[in-house]
Amino acid sequence: MQSVQLTIGMEAPHFELPDADMRTFVLAALQNKKNVVLYFYPKDGTPGCTLEATEFTELDDAFAKLDTVVIGISRDDCLSHASFRDKHGLSVLLLSDPDARVCKRYGVMIEKEVDGHKKHIVQRSTFIIDKRGKLCHVMYGVHAHGHAQEIFNLIKGLK
Repeated sequence: MQSVQLTIGMEAPHFELPDADMRTFVLAALQNKKNVVLYFYPKDGTPGCTLEATEFTELDDAFAKLDTVVIGISRDDCLSHASFRDKHGLSVLLLSDPDARVCKRYGVMIEKEVDGHKKHIVQRSTFIIDKRGKLCHVMYGVHAHGHAQEIFNLIKGLK
């Protein structure tokens, strides 16, 4: 299923998605203004996804000082995102992609066998997009623990 494989130097695919408060987020609106950490995760409220979102939230001020916005995308709906955000005090922007349209454009959908059935799931992946809208880092299949710090260290290295 992982048809698309994005690479460093490509222009980040543009998209519009609703956030936890059902407001439309437009990626292009950040071009020439902010760096973007775009991370895809499987499901709100699961242990790994909660850990990852919490670690990104803990570094939110540090990212902001480096003109960087952190955005999480999953296939959960806006209400699930709002509940997840409020329960864990998350400050990262959570976007809803229920039909996996954006997930597919970023190549993060994979086929996995669960209980003897093949399912399409979101592979935990992160993309760093510079202010020009170009992909600086492309990471598929990342691990949640310590990932936010790893990404922060990469952002510090951006020119």
